[in-house]
Amino acid sequence: MNCILLPATSFSHDSAQISESSQINHVNNVLAAKAGDTLKIGQLGGQLGTAIIESIHSDSIQLRDVQLISAPPPKLDLTVILALPRPKVLRRLIMDMTALGVRDIILINSYRTQKSYWQSPMLARLDEFVLEGLQQGVDTIAPRISLEKRFKPFVEDKLASIMTHRGIVAHPYSGQSFAQYLRHQQSSSPSKKLPSLVCIGAEGGWIDYEIAMLAAQGCEAVNIGSRILRTEAAVNAILGQWLLQ
Repeated sequence: MNCILLPATSFSHDSAQISESSQINHVNNVLAAKAGDTLKIGQLGGQLGTAIIESIHSDSIQLRDVQLISAPPPKLDLTVILALPRPKVLRRLIMDMTALGVRDIILINSYRTQKSYWQSPMLARLDEFVLEGLQQGVDTIAPRISLEKRFKPFVEDKLASIMTHRGIVAHPYSGQSFAQYLRHQQSSSPSKKLPSLVCIGAEGGWIDYEIAMLAAQGCEAVNIGSRILRTEAAVNAILGQWLLQ
């Protein structure tokens, strides 16, 4: 973790307390910090800054001279619709998308999403994965995450209102590459921004019916090359475009 994020209840005037075991372990064993050292910290939902370690105990670390003076980095103007992946992949994807600064994440059902995934205990740990991503990306503002268990009603009734500025759907068999899509958008209007919505399937991608439904709402299908990538590799490859802007 590149900063330690604490809830507002952990702060009192210019002091704070770390009581979460993984954070204490990180300070002791990864940072090898001691009393008098300065830590990079932040308040969840608030500002970033620094604090000095006053004392270290087995179950808590006391901080003093807390200074929260920096705003968190701006969020990407982006909503990611992600077909619910395998549970063991979910943690990495939520962490990565949070660290990259995605503003909204929608986990949706798809034909290739196994029903058992929706009963996974990993879904109850989304806040934990978000915190890991925020501490990695040195951010304090969590993305909004919603769950949509019914694909067709969501696409027909909600998608249009979410897509504020064009949308794309990642599809390895599309005849148009993401690079071609971007060049076309720039040639038609150099001031055009990247799309505000990206749809990414689970392992195996979207089926033709799902691609057609998304296309009917204005999402253009694009590929990111001839290689078939794992979901987490595809997410990072696509979202990297937003970090380069």
